[in-house]
Amino acid sequence: MPEMDVTIFERSQHVLSKVEISGGGRCNCTNSFAQVRDLSQVYPRGHRLMKRLFNVFDHEAAYEWFERHGVPLVTQDDECVFPAAQDSHAIIDCFLSLARQYHIHISTATKVQSLTDVSSYDFVAVTTGGSPKGEGLRWLAELGHEIEPPVPSLFTFTIADERLRALQGLVANDAVTHIPGTKFRAEGPLLMTHWGMSGPAVLKVSSYAARYLAEHDYQSPLSVNWLNMTEVEVQAPLGEMTVHQPQKQLPTYNPFALSQRLWTFLLERALSVRSAVRWSELNKKDINRLVNVLTNDTYQIAGRAAFKDEFVTCGGISLRAVNPVTLESRHVPHLYFAGEVLDIDGITGGFNFQAAWTTAYTVACSIVQANDTL
Repeated sequence: MPEMDVTIFERSQHVLSKVEISGGGRCNCTNSFAQVRDLSQVYPRGHRLMKRLFNVFDHEAAYEWFERHGVPLVTQDDECVFPAAQDSHAIIDCFLSLARQYHIHISTATKVQSLTDVSSYDFVAVTTGGSPKGEGLRWLAELGHEIEPPVPSLFTFTIADERLRALQGLVANDAVTHIPGTKFRAEGPLLMTHWGMSGPAVLKVSSYAARYLAEHDYQSPLSVNWLNMTEVEVQAPLGEMTVHQPQKQLPTYNPFALSQRLWTFLLERALSVRSAVRWSELNKKDINRLVNVLTNDTYQIAGRAAFKDEFVTCGGISLRAVNPVTLESRHVPHLYFAGEVLDIDGITGGFNFQAAWTTAYTVACSIVQANDTL
């Protein structure tokens, strides 16, 4: 195969800036997928294409690629995969080292606004990432590509409840969030913040409901099951407390794995002035109210907030506009797309980077094969 002259055009002053800040600077580069039964669980948009492309380059291939190129990886208990060095620069240095090895030219502070800007190249791969306002996709739309309107995904919720915000820093480790009246539901740790709610249980549901929330101007009820238990499952230990600890006050005896401050907050939310009574003083209405708050607590989403400067865009180049095998444009020969510029996005946990590696590998192989026929 003849050598290729490859140039990377980067709009900003530095390449791989999103890799650098991801995972709190550690770079959650992929996931073990051990808990994924179907790719639709982790790719709200694009899961069918990802299933096809995983036959070419999946998470196991990505893991092996990084380790083969000098980046040992570790898998956490939550199945997220990070560099063993716990530093995103392990990934960045790997890519830059390979770029130097293969004499790939990197041109920073260079904005490509049309194919005319790269007309001297035989092949062009667009890997510009998401375009939240859609402006960066205009030149591609003018070439005939269908565009799925971009909207933010993977964000935290602003909740206008001062009592909740006062719990900043507390975590409910096994919560379920749900947008009432829809099928959008997620589970996992739920973090209280000074602006509202964050954590995987919120970030996941924001991804699933990205378009729905955008259409409703990020104003929606949010239901929280603090225990990831059914009403019947919650009622049983509450009933046992009234029998076995009748003289104890509610705040001092918590039958669930909730922090003391969160338990007290939920008691006050459910029972108001009766939140400090003895267990023996609970009546049927009290228990029903407490069960309802623990399993179906409702808040009002008042807006969205950025997640530590990390965000993902739902939308982009429609998958109808590309060949699903090669990711080549159906409208412009030798023009390819990879990464978030496509209408593929995943939930938090390393799935978006995996989509980037998978689509980039697919495009690279496609260009090599197409080059052989020139």
